[in-house]
Amino acid sequence: MKTPRLALAVSAAALLAACPALAEDLRIFGWANEMPDEVLADFEAETGIAVTFDTFDSNESMIAKLDAGGSGYDLVNPSQYAVQILINRGKIVELDHAKIDTYDKIGASFKEVSYDPGNKYSIPYVWGTTGLAYNKTCVDEPITSWKSLFDEKYKGRVYMLDNMLAAYIAGLQVNGFDANTTDPAEIEKATETLIAQKAMLAGYNSTNFADLVSSGEACIVESWSSSVLQAIETNPDVVYVLPEEGGTMWIDGYAILADAPNPEAAYKFLSYILRPEVAAKTTTLTKTATVVTESKALLPAEIANNSAVFPDEATIAKADFILDLGDAMKLYQDGWTKVKAAQ
Repeated sequence: MKTPRLALAVSAAALLAACPALAEDLRIFGWANEMPDEVLADFEAETGIAVTFDTFDSNESMIAKLDAGGSGYDLVNPSQYAVQILINRGKIVELDHAKIDTYDKIGASFKEVSYDPGNKYSIPYVWGTTGLAYNKTCVDEPITSWKSLFDEKYKGRVYMLDNMLAAYIAGLQVNGFDANTTDPAEIEKATETLIAQKAMLAGYNSTNFADLVSSGEACIVESWSSSVLQAIETNPDVVYVLPEEGGTMWIDGYAILADAPNPEAAYKFLSYILRPEVAAKTTTLTKTATVVTESKALLPAEIANNSAVFPDEATIAKADFILDLGDAMKLYQDGWTKVKAAQ
């Protein structure tokens, strides 16, 4: 769940037009802004495999495309709860870890994730959090709680992420509920809270909210950690925090589709991106934390020691971890329809 992601298609082959013709094709369906063009181009140059990287803007739109069938993709890039959904629908296959030369580079804690113990179906790659970003020049105190997103004194200068589950994280936790609740009454209360909030919002935004908070047009925005870090680099008045209610942690990984045309190329790609130097390059370029432990020593100090990129264990322990909500997802979808329709 997480970075502002634009639906676009990137072909790394175009970056290497001067290279000899490539013998294999690899098609990937993933989040934008988490896989740098440079990394794709490096992979092509080393392996001779031509990569097409198409992007989606939400796990839900990705799942809908796969459900339609015949996508032609080899690899998909789901967040943790989407991994569970894809497993249940038979869309992804069990992985042969022996074909992933660098599997041992994954940090121990990421090999036993609750949504896919032992990484049986997916390889975690990058992770981050959902929290708050604010501009110090237009608030009168440090922002520490989701409550600030509902504070009338910031009316017209607050943005929420235009993402159903992200919005409900704030709507639930501000009421003292777990972000993974399946309780109909709690979901309904969160829906009412989000509807009441709409009158004071500047809007819902999952694209350029980091620019808005950096410029001061927005005072506070709900944010994915990786999305706002470039704004922090250019404007020291921008601050990112996990709210005291907890916020959430997310992991985006890769899985091989059951109908992948070229699974062997997919395994080569997974082996490549888990190399410490490649993972470090990805983190340096995207400001998104990697699951490859050894790569942290290869990062610039300003990234390796940045708590917005790598929160401490105590902070992470407070964050909820969004999982598949099963039948309760319909309650969220119905509630979200009401929220978006409210005036």
